[in-house]
Amino acid sequence: MAVGHSARDTFRNLYQSGVEMSQKPFSIGVRIEHPQSMINESQYGSGRESSELGAADYKLSYRCKNGRGLYTFCMCPGGYVIGAASHAGHVVTNGMSYHDRGSALANSALLVDVRTEDFSDDHPLSGIDFQEKYEKLAFQAGGSDYRAPAQRVGAFLRGTDSALKEDLKAGGNAEPQVPEDHLQQTYRPGVHWTELSSCLPDFAVEAMKEALPQMGRKLKGFDREDGIMTGVETRSSSPVRINRDETLTGSIQGFYPAGEGAGYAGGIMSAAVDGIKVAEEIIKKYRSF
Repeated sequence: MAVGHSARDTFRNLYQSGVEMSQKPFSIGVRIEHPQSMINESQYGSGRESSELGAADYKLSYRCKNGRGLYTFCMCPGGYVIGAASHAGHVVTNGMSYHDRGSALANSALLVDVRTEDFSDDHPLSGIDFQEKYEKLAFQAGGSDYRAPAQRVGAFLRGTDSALKEDLKAGGNAEPQVPEDHLQQTYRPGVHWTELSSCLPDFAVEAMKEALPQMGRKLKGFDREDGIMTGVETRSSSPVRINRDETLTGSIQGFYPAGEGAGYAGGIMSAAVDGIKVAEEIIKKYRSF
């Protein structure tokens, strides 16, 4: 069973059927958008055309003073921020690029590690509850109409209500006052400009405020004032691990949990490799027949 990391109904049904599971750490954060031309110049140097070298990507990480890890994930050159909610009344973001990577904006997840001690209790499915809490808050912060909550990097780093009011036009639901040539977000059906701290855990807000200027030193412009942060991203990996033994069998005989949703992978390629490992174990078991 190669269940996806968002198949919460399946997790709950398996648990109720007696399948043994355990909590698993994951990450939470936002999508952050920058001009693709800025990424190209930072990575290639000035004077080189992206048409010759292709849209550049990046991978950044930072260890905060409090020990939290923060990193970029699933970077999408010339891409779009997209909706990925799987339940009514939730907002979840993700990213994608078309084959030509032709969008003027690049985006990436900006994620902070979530530990099992951050969960409300020791129930195996508490990580799902944690995710759902912040996805519901994001839905509310976005206006409860499936727009996503968003904030400019500059306003986020200043981090006060007064700073947000300075950045917003009268009415509180308009684009921050920035020049017309500044970045326009790609998320559809749109965003609601607000304080992202209302839909993220305090430790994640703290970590991102500490890390953004440091990442700006590694990749010039990463902390630029008009960068766009869109929340929330909660589905980088599974919050559950379906327990299995040394033969990769679950707690029910003949049941082989595999891949990312089962808690044994962190992306497309590693999930595929885990599936191969499970197939090899099944072959070993039945080869003698």
